[in-house]
Amino acid sequence: MPLSSASRALRGPRRRSLLASAAGAALLAGCSSGGKDGADADGGTDSGPSLTEKARARAQRDSRGLVEQYDAVIAAHPTLAERLGPLRAEAVRHADAFGDGAGATPSASSSVVAPAAPPPAVPATEKDALAGLATAERALADRRAKALLDVPGELARLLASVAAAGAAHAYLLTEGGK
Repeated sequence: MPLSSASRALRGPRRRSLLASAAGAALLAGCSSGGKDGADADGGTDSGPSLTEKARARAQRDSRGLVEQYDAVIAAHPTLAERLGPLRAEAVRHADAFGDGAGATPSASSSVVAPAAPPPAVPATEKDALAGLATAERALADRRAKALLDVPGELARLLASVAAAGAAHAYLLTEGGK
């Protein structure tokens, strides 16, 4: 018996609907022309990095932080290396994509050596470690989906794409092993 539309509505939106809405938001953001007050598309000034450069640098830092989390989980649970390797490689590519923007300044995109932070804490069980990575991927995807509304065209499209990939990674980390 086919599902009625009422029963589908009770279960919530489907993944395709969520991904399509994120892509639609990116297209709308990409089509906007400048800020609320008619300022330039970057919203920046000549005195420092523009809004776009700051957003790009933050996205790169966030991706690098995610890579560090993957590294910590793989070090603590070597049996997960094969499963996590492709997802970690994607996070590295995302960081690289945010780093080579056309308007990024060296100070915004280069990695400045900061005091070494302690490695992220890794749960003792593989299941909990995967759940922690899934939570990190989901939270980062949500932040990027919100941030894409405040940046111009190409960066908004990149944020939307990477946010969608992060949502897919979260799904693979939680449901992919079932």
